[in-house]
Order: sequence, then C-alpha cells, then structure tokens
Amino acid sequence: MKIAISGKGGVGKTTFAAFLIKSLQMKGKSVLAIDADPDSNLAQALGVKNYKEITPISEMKSLIEERTETKIGTMGALFKMNPKVSDLPEKLSINADGVKLMVLGGIKTAEGGCICPQSVLLKVLITHLILARGEVVVLDMEAGLEHLGRGTARAVDKMIVVVEPGSRSIETARHIKRLTEELRIKNIEIVGNKIRSEKDKDFLLKNMNDFSFLGFLPFNENIIEADLASRPPYELNPEGLKIVSEMIQGNFE
Repeated sequence: MKIAISGKGGVGKTTFAAFLIKSLQMKGKSVLAIDADPDSNLAQALGVKNYKEITPISEMKSLIEERTETKIGTMGALFKMNPKVSDLPEKLSINADGVKLMVLGGIKTAEGGCICPQSVLLKVLITHLILARGEVVVLDMEAGLEHLGRGTARAVDKMIVVVEPGSRSIETARHIKRLTEELRIKNIEIVGNKIRSEKDKDFLLKNMNDFSFLGFLPFNENIIEADLASRPPYELNPEGLKIVSEMIQGNFE
C-alpha cells in the first residue's frame, strides 16, 4: 500500500498520519513514513526525541550536488535528471519506534516550483519510494502535492484528505481533489477531524456529499497536550488510535 495524506494546514493532517502509521505498525506492517511537508512535524508526532536536529533531505546541499552532479545556485548549470536514490532510504531514514522515517522537507527558495536540483532529487526519491519499495509507504504531504509527478501519482493506492468543519478546509479539499484528478489518482477519501458534535459531522457530510468519507475523529484536548509535550498523539489519546485502527480495518490490506 502507498498512501498519501493531505489537507489544509492546521486541520490535524500530521496527527492523523501518526495515528495511521501506528495503527499499521500494530497490525504487523513494515511502514516507511515520509514527511513530505515543508513544515516538517511528523518526526515529533512519531515521538522522535531529537526531532529538532533532523536535517531535511532538501537541505542536504552536498548530497544533492553529489547526486545531481551540479553546483547549487549556479546560473544555467546543467544537472543530472535521474540521480541515484535507491540507497537513500537505508542511509537517511530514522528509526521512530520501529518505523522508518524520512524527512524530505521542501523547496523554500525563489526556485520553489521550478526544475532545480533539489526538486529533481526529491521527485526521483519519491518515485523510488512509491514504485520500488515493498513496505507500506505513508506520505504526509502539503496541500499542493508538488512532490508527486504524474506517473508516480498513479501508483498511489489512496489519497486521504483530512478536513475539519469549516469552509476553508472544504475548499482546500476540493482543490486537492482537482489535483488528484489531474494526476489520475483514483481513490480519494476524506477523514473528518476535530468533530465536536453531530452538527459538525452533519456539516461535513452535507457540504461534501460528493466525497467518500473514511471516518471521523472527535476533538480531543489531549492532542494539544501531546503537542506541547512533544509526545505522539496516540500516547495521550488512545481512543483516537482505536478509531483510526477501526477505520482501516479491511481497507488497507
């Protein structure tokens, strides 16, 4: 299974990713977790103690220059479009309590969105992770899905979009849906998060009746406490972990 998770910032996308990754691990799956959001928080959500010391791959200048055979920042420089990446999952992954974790980062310079050595390495690496790896791969992505190429995206088994009750969250989900259709990702499902009442649930179901819902997670203040304490959300909210485990029962085999 290759699973991508997306959504508007602040909806609890990374929290859900942590629940999902832990649920899959508890089911005996070998999981490779990929933090593909420029605002990298997945390591913290998975309980990595020294998460602040992790250097995202997109910031590993020497590695990128070596693999793409170029000098970053050189105007008009040629670089290799198919750099070797097959050894990077073993070399650069972090052990997060039995889960392999890779932190990709993003391109936060003026070159963001263009064809530059950093973006080429990240796209080739994601292609390798999705097409050539045997583990369950879970990608925690930003809403724009910039890391996914058209050919790679077609190999994604599920795109899960996390939403909260609110019009901006729903609009972001519709934007992601348009991108997934362009990328020909066929299976998109919604997880409603921060649900305070049946009214919240009904709001999402009414305004997103053209989407398929995987399930709903209730609002829980312990998620905030876990974040403040830099602890995984499932440690302080085991009920959320149980709900996500039930969501994936029979759906992620």
